[in-house]
Amino acid sequence: MAPPHLLLERPRDGVRIEFTTLLADHDLKRQMQEHVSQFVAQRDGIAVSQRLVELERFFDQVRTQGLAGLAMVPGAAGAEVAHERERAAERSVAGYGARVSGTRLLPVVKANAYGIGAVAVSRALEAVDPWGYAVATVEEGVELRAAGITRPVLVFLPARPEAFDAYHAHRLTPVLDDRASIHAWIARGAQGGAFHLEIDTGMGRTGVRWDEIEPLADLLDTPYLEGCYTHFHSADRRDGSAEVQLERFRVAVGRLARRPPLLHVANSAAALRGTAFAFDAIRPGIYLYGASAGGAPPGKPAIALRAEVVSVRRVQPGDSVSYDATWTAPRATTVATLGIGYADGLGRSVGLQGEATVLLHGARCPVIGVVTMDLTMIDVGDGRAAVGDVATLVGAADGQRNTLDQWAAWSGMLQHEFLVGLGPRLPRIYD
Repeated sequence: MAPPHLLLERPRDGVRIEFTTLLADHDLKRQMQEHVSQFVAQRDGIAVSQRLVELERFFDQVRTQGLAGLAMVPGAAGAEVAHERERAAERSVAGYGARVSGTRLLPVVKANAYGIGAVAVSRALEAVDPWGYAVATVEEGVELRAAGITRPVLVFLPARPEAFDAYHAHRLTPVLDDRASIHAWIARGAQGGAFHLEIDTGMGRTGVRWDEIEPLADLLDTPYLEGCYTHFHSADRRDGSAEVQLERFRVAVGRLARRPPLLHVANSAAALRGTAFAFDAIRPGIYLYGASAGGAPPGKPAIALRAEVVSVRRVQPGDSVSYDATWTAPRATTVATLGIGYADGLGRSVGLQGEATVLLHGARCPVIGVVTMDLTMIDVGDGRAAVGDVATLVGAADGQRNTLDQWAAWSGMLQHEFLVGLGPRLPRIYD
């Protein structure tokens, strides 16, 4: 049996599942346009294993001369034909799309690109000419450099002087947030270089407080200050808090002796709110990977999570399933066991509320009992199930779909949590 793995496939003859891409604007010249990659879900198009995540190609064709716009693309309703690509792009322009014009893209690929694979994601995003990439740690930045990524790499965790040599050696851009570190970095001269200043406008985590910028203004009067940014604590809410933080950021930047060339505040949710949050760059994260942000519909699907049926049994009324007999058969039914468990990132209790389903042979099959470390049970009813069949947990199959948002909600997790929790037993295979 093939080892567990993640898979991406090119389109082939047979069943085609269309994933409309994240950013699209079909009508305006010099704006990014992405086409839909079609994913083959038939059994002979997949190197079948007990568990796999299929990672859909992010960009099939991209025509761009720098990022000139960001547009939300509404979900294609079960589209399986090529012309639906253009229709989806047209809907994105005519519909509810929030556009951020004249700004650059700074994709967030920290935490291994939210579990999907930082190197593969960054290489795919090269086609849209991003300003650079954002990571959390020096080690994540070094990984991108080792893979041949040459654009700026901004490291979010505040840098300290003892690590400055590593930043210089790997051409990484530090974030600085205290006087001593700023002074030490500037003092390095050519052995330092550009840095970004984080301004804390309400997150209360890292950064110089917005109302404590003025004492640092003289120190920050340097050409090495390339950028300033902040992070919203509730960009997905419409409670006025983001606007408060935005104004604090503007005031703080106004107290600097010079405006740095790159101001950036918008995560996925804020970027979809419009041009007031655009500045010089936006930092899309979770929306890149197919999840919703800011109350908007989800981005275009980027992954599919599937698992192989490893056992099938008929149970009778009153028979129990899983630890602590957490599910009891109300009728005679068929139970299929999938080769994926909480060691692979599934929530142990995902099936206890009776809402979570997987897709198998065109049917929605409820997850039953607690998920075990390596295995998950589903109720097939009187439907078909055989060892070796492939069930879809997240993604599309037979005209139906489970979204990333749905599975995260069933699991009681944020989408971010679910993605980064997909375990190392799920190798990532890309098209």
